[in-house]
Amino acid sequence: MPRFRLIDTGIRGGRENIAFDQALAERHREGRIPDTLRFLRFRPSALVGRHQILAEEVNVAACAEVGIEVGRRITGGGAIYLDEGQLGWELVFSRATLPFADLESAARAIAGAAAAGLRRLGVAAAFRPRNDIEVNGRKLGGTGGFFDGPTLFYQGTVLIDFDPARLLLALRVPAAKLARRGLDSAAERLVTLRALLGATAPSIAAVQQALIAGFGEHLGIVAEPELPRPEEEAHAAQLLQDEIGTDAFVHQEGTVAAGAPEASASMFTAGGTVRLDLRIERAGEARIREALISGDFFATPPRAVLDLEASLRGVPLAEAAQAAREFFQAAGATIEGLSSETIGALLAAALGKAALRN
Repeated sequence: MPRFRLIDTGIRGGRENIAFDQALAERHREGRIPDTLRFLRFRPSALVGRHQILAEEVNVAACAEVGIEVGRRITGGGAIYLDEGQLGWELVFSRATLPFADLESAARAIAGAAAAGLRRLGVAAAFRPRNDIEVNGRKLGGTGGFFDGPTLFYQGTVLIDFDPARLLLALRVPAAKLARRGLDSAAERLVTLRALLGATAPSIAAVQQALIAGFGEHLGIVAEPELPRPEEEAHAAQLLQDEIGTDAFVHQEGTVAAGAPEASASMFTAGGTVRLDLRIERAGEARIREALISGDFFATPPRAVLDLEASLRGVPLAEAAQAAREFFQAAGATIEGLSSETIGALLAAALGKAALRN
């Protein structure tokens, strides 16, 4: 049975927690830590997915006014609000330990195991693709992850208690997303263990034990408690200082989104919403000067989106769809809902809109 060390890093700020995520992923990929199960909690934080545009997903000014930290996760997916009322969990392990063929099968197995653990608490939790844990159609937790070389990093949350007003203040949830689910408010989509179980709602420790049991029963994991290691704390602190904790990383300063794109289009796909913003160089043959691909999709490895953007830079508009096809053929990357065909359709839509404006 695979043995995972079990660590609990307590309550930390959003950026601090994400820096520790990155440290775990890097150190595991380099063979410096064993397979790991981590529990974590957050001071009030609004966190966007790795590929989202912060200002479109989070009310940054309102967050600053009430002391909600904003951050950017290293996983894809949509924006979330977290505070002390939620429990985070994550598995960082070798692909050889649990040999999932792809992220979809990993999500089904891991989130399914987490849901099975939560059922031990007396709620009808179940995995709903692509990455949610639900009770009777309402979201009790979200999950997401990525492959990075030999390592799979997969994380999730459990809503034990939360204040809907804080979520509605912090996040900008698109009306179209709510309409697809027939909802008036993002808060209607969510449910907590407190709402489901009332006075019998479990403690944080009881939720942790339920998850450990679910992972053990359905993934075969044996969790062995250990304290976080000083060297990984130091690694996380360095990442926080140099990258994860910086406004440049969180706001993605200097991208196309920071200015006015000349051509834009978005598309809802099975893997999430995808948006393409372009700046175009029109001297001589029209070329892509910059491309930004954003949305709530998942990519593996995470830098696949940056590599795709780079592969489009400087490419003549007429050759951009072919350049995207060549990227996907050569890169070995997986971007949920995004393919060369999707890029081609987004390019055509964006350039069509630009032509109409001109």
